[in-house]
This record gives sequence, C-alpha cells and structure tokens, in this order.
Amino acid sequence: MKTLTLKSFTVLATLVIALAGTCAHAAGFQHGFAADPGGKPLEIGIWYPSQATAQPVAMGPTTMSVAVNGPVQGKALPLIVMSHGTGGSFLGHFDTAIALADAGFVVAAVTHTGDNHADRSRSVDIMDRPRQISRVIDHMLSTWDGYAAINPARIGMFGFSAGGFTTLASIGGVPDFSRIGPMCRQYPDDFACQLVAKSGGSAAVPATSATADVADPRIKAAVVAAPALGFTFAPDGLKDVKVPVQLWRAENDVLVPHPRYAEAVRLALPEAPDYHVVPNAGHFDFLVPCSSALATMVPVICTSAPGFDRAAFHASFDAAVVGFFSKTLKAH
Repeated sequence: MKTLTLKSFTVLATLVIALAGTCAHAAGFQHGFAADPGGKPLEIGIWYPSQATAQPVAMGPTTMSVAVNGPVQGKALPLIVMSHGTGGSFLGHFDTAIALADAGFVVAAVTHTGDNHADRSRSVDIMDRPRQISRVIDHMLSTWDGYAAINPARIGMFGFSAGGFTTLASIGGVPDFSRIGPMCRQYPDDFACQLVAKSGGSAAVPATSATADVADPRIKAAVVAAPALGFTFAPDGLKDVKVPVQLWRAENDVLVPHPRYAEAVRLALPEAPDYHVVPNAGHFDFLVPCSSALATMVPVICTSAPGFDRAAFHASFDAAVVGFFSKTLKAH
C-alpha cells in the first residue's frame, strides 16, 4: 500500500518525464460519437498527442487548454479508454486525459448512455457499461480518423467509481449481485444501496447471468479509482483478471466506505495491485479540480476536506497514472 506525500509529487513528476523522454506533446482534442448498435451513439471526448498550439476551450462550466482538431502526432500510440462515475460525463477526468496525451497516449472517454449528468434513467443497468466501452474501442481502432496511429496491442482502461466497477468487469471480473441485498440491509446508507432503493429495490439489479462475456481481452492494463460495488467481486470474482491493476482509495470516502469497496477488490485480485491510499481525500477528489463556475453549480462534487489540496493531489495522481500505463503498456 502506498500513501502520497508532497515529497512524492516531485519523484513522480520526474519519473513521468523520464518515461516520456523527448516525446512530450501538446494535447489535441476532438469531440465526437461512437456508433453503438445496442443503443444511441456514444458521446466521446478524445485527447491525443499533437504539435498544434493549445488554446483555452470552454465546454459548459469547464475550460481546458487543448488543440481542437489538431493533427495526431506519433505512431503505434497506446490507447486508454475512460469510464466515469454515476451521473458523470466524458469530461470528469480531463486533466488526467491531457496528462496522458502529453505523454504520448491517445485517450477516449465516454459519456455512458443512461448514466450521465443529463440522464440517469439507467444508472442501475451497470452491466451495459462494459459493452459500451468495447464499442468505444471498436470506434477508436476502426472509425476514428486517427486510428492508424494507434497500436491495438497497447490498450489500457481507467475507471472511477461506477467506472471502476466497469473497468473491473471489462478486464475479466465477474460480480455476484446476490451480495447486494444482504450488504444493503446491513449498510443502507451506502450510495449504491440508496441508488438501488430509489430505482425500485433489488429487482432492478441485473442477474449474475447478465455478467457473461462482457470482458474485453484487448485491455492490457487498468487503473481503478474508488470502485463502486467492490464487494460484489469478493471473494473470487476477480480470479480471472490477468492484467496489471493500479488501485486507488480515498481515505475518507463516505460513498464507497472502507473496507467494503476498494479493499475488497484489493483482496480479491489474484496479483497484488499497485495500491494507493490518498490521505484526507474524499470520493470526489478523484474528479478534475473544479472551476469556480462548476463549484457554484455542483458544490457537492467540488468541496474537499479542510487542508486537502485537490490540484496538488492531481499533479501526483496524474503522474502516477501516466507512469503506470507507461510501464505496463510498453511498445512491442
């Protein structure tokens, strides 16, 4: 287990510079859609290395510095797909996406159909999320106009909260949803239990049989932060996971409390993950640091504990994510 300190910020940043070598890039950006035969087109944000000049771009209350539609720079680039938490969007981790693009990765983040900031009608249909991720990978490898620059043997996945669950299912995890009822009777205040209750109870949760064949063998490494429903993978639901995993937990996470979520995942993984516990952090501190406009609109996801510097944490978090994928998705 690792905790992050101010001293580690410099160490990690140095590591990323060393790994990236002379291949530092600006981040190009495109906003588009991936076809989904099983539903509506999937909204995606794509970040990638580019030598074009980055400019501030506003998207609602969010502003990021990117080169919109800049040409892709590089060949045989690794691809990272991103899955957000319940009620989120493709923009939830854009700083991490930019850090990856700056280091030579292509990143495709999806806005999950039926479980996003504008539409939460299918938030409990969590087993449809891995299928959507596979459709995004299909799009990036065959339809995206920069697909020829991607090495299909170098694909990783990043997921937060419900996206962390999505990631675990996508790399071979098999959840046991029969564990939700007993867990929620014991801990009804857990976020997942409240979500199930609002949707009509445990009958709304998919049957275990619905978990078959959602894993995508193209994914070769995974970063999982504050995974939702982590307890559904215990004790042996992750036995078939064969890829390296970096696992994150916020010390003061009240939405997915210790030890039922990330810790359950850590214990169930057949190989010990690269495990990090973030002192004094809350669940939403894994989201990109908020603009003042977003903080006014949605203060609950933007408010950190006294003394916790989300921007400083993200400098270390992004560097650690880049370092992990740089190590595990080496060029063949």
